[in-house]
Amino acid sequence: MTTTAQNIDKRLEEILTSVSDPEIPVLSIMDMGVVRSAIIKDDMVHVEITPTYSGCPAMDVIGDDIQKALAEADYKSRVELVLAPAWTTDWITPKGRRALEAYGIAAPLNEEADKNVLLGGKQLVKCTNCGSKNTRMVSQFGSTACKAQFQCNDCQEPFDYFKCLK
Repeated sequence: MTTTAQNIDKRLEEILTSVSDPEIPVLSIMDMGVVRSAIIKDDMVHVEITPTYSGCPAMDVIGDDIQKALAEADYKSRVELVLAPAWTTDWITPKGRRALEAYGIAAPLNEEADKNVLLGGKQLVKCTNCGSKNTRMVSQFGSTACKAQFQCNDCQEPFDYFKCLK
């Protein structure tokens, strides 16, 4: 798994880890992998973030939350949206993947498995409630555009699956 964070000042890492993803509050923006860099230069914190997908409405909120968290720690800041390279689900940290599962969202599979699940109907997505792979896709679109809606055939519980994005 690659990491998104290319240049993070250690003094800032703890602050940025305290900022939650507004759509998935159990994930920090660091675990989600949207922070590209955060450095202190000329008494200003410069933070670069990459959206999970082009047009993601959460990015404005994330930018505001970053500036608020840094201001509370007495830092002036500037947040910049960086579109290239595009965000990938590979940037979600292992801790973030575990948090997704515990929250009830199946973590993304690899690209080939994702195609099989979304287009071929194969049963590869594990139910976040009971752990069964006897699941089926209900809709290619879940609570947000980056998720699909699934249901477990064993326990009958619905759950979201975070689509693999490359």
